[in-house]
Amino acid sequence: MVMRRSVARVVGALIVPSICAAAVAYFGYFTIWGERGLMALASARAQLATEQQQLDTLQTARDKLQRRIALLRAGDPDILQEVRRKQLLGAENGEVLVPRKP
Repeated sequence: MVMRRSVARVVGALIVPSICAAAVAYFGYFTIWGERGLMALASARAQLATEQQQLDTLQTARDKLQRRIALLRAGDPDILQEVRRKQLLGAENGEVLVPRKP
């Protein structure tokens, strides 16, 4: 009888701490390895850095194209001549172009 009470008292005293330890372990696991944990944060930051680099590259290319468009709209003779040469395959006035078959 005395032994049964001491076992019941020990088990009763360990129930609350074991539940708390289980809760801490559960939330600790998901804090580190969960879907939104520290490991996911590190991979998201790496992906963000890569995509930021791609965005910077695309913005630079877009700015170059916008400058060329502005020059074409303004009628800049150098840009117009460059476009004409590309379209005419580098021909000058008075030259005859003979297209090649691929």
